[in-house]
Amino acid sequence: MTVKDNITQKLSEAFAPTKLDVTDESHLHAGHAGHRPGGETHFRVYIVSPSFEGKSRIDRHRMINSTLAAELADRVHALAIKAHTPGEADA
Repeated sequence: MTVKDNITQKLSEAFAPTKLDVTDESHLHAGHAGHRPGGETHFRVYIVSPSFEGKSRIDRHRMINSTLAAELADRVHALAIKAHTPGEADA
């Protein structure tokens, strides 16, 4: 299983998102800090979930970072996050 697949699976299980897009942007960071041969080091996440209702942007990021703690401690160097509620995504 790729790192992207693992991230997608963990976020799907934890937040039951109505929309989830995980993009591996490692190729954009070749030669930069944290980049490794083979990539899978830099990701962008767009997630829409009712789980974020009533949560601040910082709380949402903390929820996601906590869910992906093992990946962030190991292979993933950077994670850009956009986390919305269904109502925010429709706006």
